[in-house]
Amino acid sequence: MAGMGPLEGVKVIEIASLAPAPFGCMVLADLGADVLRVDRPDRTGRQALPPTDPLCRNRRSIRLDLKDPAGVGILLRLAESADVLVEAFRPGVAERLGFGPDVCLERSPRLVYARMTGWGQDGPLAGAAGHDIDYIAVAGTLEPIGRQGERPVPPLNLVGDFGGGGMLLAVGILAALLERERSGRGQVVDAAMVDGAALLTSFLYGLRAAGAWQNERGTNVLDGGAPFYDTYATADGRYMAVGALEPKFYDELLTRLELDGAGLPAQYDKSGWPVLRQRLAATFASRTQAEWDEIFAGSDACVAPVVSPRDAPSHPHNAARGTFTEAGGVVQPAPAPRFSRTPAGPPSPPVRPGTHTREVLATLGVPDSEITALRDRGAAS
Repeated sequence: MAGMGPLEGVKVIEIASLAPAPFGCMVLADLGADVLRVDRPDRTGRQALPPTDPLCRNRRSIRLDLKDPAGVGILLRLAESADVLVEAFRPGVAERLGFGPDVCLERSPRLVYARMTGWGQDGPLAGAAGHDIDYIAVAGTLEPIGRQGERPVPPLNLVGDFGGGGMLLAVGILAALLERERSGRGQVVDAAMVDGAALLTSFLYGLRAAGAWQNERGTNVLDGGAPFYDTYATADGRYMAVGALEPKFYDELLTRLELDGAGLPAQYDKSGWPVLRQRLAATFASRTQAEWDEIFAGSDACVAPVVSPRDAPSHPHNAARGTFTEAGGVVQPAPAPRFSRTPAGPPSPPVRPGTHTREVLATLGVPDSEITALRDRGAAS
């Protein structure tokens, strides 16, 4: 499906799963990799609605029953000519099914075998079920997020599934591919969301070591504790985001709010933060979001309107940069980052599972009679 971008020519096999691994594979596909998604057989007979999930864009799809040795046999043949194989089963499942890393690397020593899990391939929790919120909880990433005196707030599933999961997976795969250029050998990439979520807090650990971070949530500069790094309601029930950390930006903030001569407490005097917050809140509540957006236009006060996902594609900056695009009638984020010589192409919409089964099997040299037999037994569809 892909054909442009810096990863053009890289072949990836993706065993279908949910959220983090598809996101990592979407990043690879966006950047030009040829990603073949191995979907499960449809045992329900239902006609699925047209696929719309952006995480599944830029793919070809084949259906294999990986509980059938014949389906596993086809997968192993595909792995022989692939650069990367991605699976997201619990530890040991791929081995039991017959396509664990030892088997695949024996057939293709240059293969990068990438494993996406929540807890990792080892450790006391490796075999346990979990979701994003569990992984970031144990990683120490969830506890600091929230208001003072209140319970932790889940940051959607962005930190575990996507930042600490799928993006880490993509980085690991790219690093392994680069190393392979020197060694000529593939390897196993163990990408765990608990590891990635912890990695994302590296900056916080530096602040703690410097004595610049308090353990109580909602009391620090970057967690909503500081009144100059927070959100404020406007007269029309919307919000403005304020990030005026540096003194010169803070001075600009007060100037635009017409509070520069109001005798407010010093910016970093924590004892004065309640008063400062009250004044900022009252001031922002006096005008609409659009009015404040106009007032802060062109300033270095580090103030921006809080825009919903519905409205983000039409924000002037996003529109000018093409930050969002459309594929299959679905508005969605465009591929990123951008490249000067090898730009990524526009994404193609997701296809129905099994769309390319016959085509892919034929490319492997499987004769029509065998393809029919595989379909008849349900090993491929």
